[in-house]
Amino acid sequence: MKESYKTVTKTANCEIIEKRSRFIANVMPVSTEEEALAFLEALKKKYWDATHNVYAYTLEENNVQRYSDDGEPSGTAGLPVLDMIKKEGLSNLIVVVTRYFGGILLGTGGLVHAYSKAAKAGIESALPVQKTLCCELAIECDYSLLGKIQSEALGLGYALGEIIYEENVKIPVFVPVSLISSFEAKIIDKTNGKARIIQGETGYY
Repeated sequence: MKESYKTVTKTANCEIIEKRSRFIANVMPVSTEEEALAFLEALKKKYWDATHNVYAYTLEENNVQRYSDDGEPSGTAGLPVLDMIKKEGLSNLIVVVTRYFGGILLGTGGLVHAYSKAAKAGIESALPVQKTLCCELAIECDYSLLGKIQSEALGLGYALGEIIYEENVKIPVFVPVSLISSFEAKIIDKTNGKARIIQGETGYY
């Protein structure tokens, strides 16, 4: 698994107008091809009267890359959308650009420009984010050490999960896999070996 990858935070849409043609970009984070195709089919139903529903998507798993011009001249629609995804360094997302023809032909260059511009606007609206392969470390300690551990984790930029308050306090910390050993060493040093560290599940955060 890669140490990190860049994707989008949320589903979003954005519309631009080019010579009276409407270009509506819909973007969604996905992790499987099934999710991408389900999103595409839902949009085809929503925009059933559109001239074209162009799309592109990429997935981390098996390095999947797919696109369709959906009737536009070859290479003028789906490929520019895919190229924009790659230019932004993104994966695990689908971008669908719906076009309502406005009566004025845009030409090959105009189509490439419009679809690229719409895809970029949609991606920006969906808020790109970096996801890192992390391990959830559960740190169990005395209440008096809570502040030290929180300060150390947050100071390093690590995310904290929901803290559990029982006889001792349990602090979930999401640590990049490559930095687990160094972080554990720091916690042991900060707490004089009084904290118990349990490694949990690994995932992208």
